[in-house]
Amino acid sequence: MTANRLLQLLSIAAITFGAASFASAQAQSSTAGAKPATAKATFAGGCFWCMEEVYDKVPGVIATVSGYMGGHAKNPTYEQIGTGRTGHAEVVQVEYDPAKVGYAKLLEVFWRNIDPTQKDAQFCDQGSQYRSGVFYHDEEQKRLAEASRLALQKNKPFRGEIVTEITRASQFYPAEGYHQDFHQKNPTRYKFYKSGCGREARLQQLWGKPGS
Repeated sequence: MTANRLLQLLSIAAITFGAASFASAQAQSSTAGAKPATAKATFAGGCFWCMEEVYDKVPGVIATVSGYMGGHAKNPTYEQIGTGRTGHAEVVQVEYDPAKVGYAKLLEVFWRNIDPTQKDAQFCDQGSQYRSGVFYHDEEQKRLAEASRLALQKNKPFRGEIVTEITRASQFYPAEGYHQDFHQKNPTRYKFYKSGCGREARLQQLWGKPGS
């Protein structure tokens, strides 16, 4: 092999390697800057059975999990939460696809399915464990949550002060297995509870009939 031919081959190899390295670096940079495939949102709206049902119906929501957040005890049980002494609220943690549903839409769904005028209660359920609240996971969620509450204060279709909290998300504890997907596993008992608690009737008083 001549010296000129060897130099030509070495040049071709160098160019090929450089192009591959550049493409790899671009791919890594694109991956690093890309938005996550899914995101989390956490809401407290009283009974987590009802909030699970609400968000399960939202297009773009991938999964919902009932649980506890906002308290001081570690690994709390449902019985402990029920005393109101652990500081936790019943919450639903929502996993969603930001490409299909935005956080602003999830906030809109939240407000329309709670009574924001009830302090330490929701509908028939009394106690701080049933308080309403938004637990934000980052500064953008905080900004959007505070903006939505401010807009609601200016344009609310009902009387009464808005007492819903907006708080940084803390440790999330999934609720016991029998609470998960309760509206699907125990539809008769669930419907009896929801109706008896006056949830739908109160929501109509606050927001009007669905779709209105």
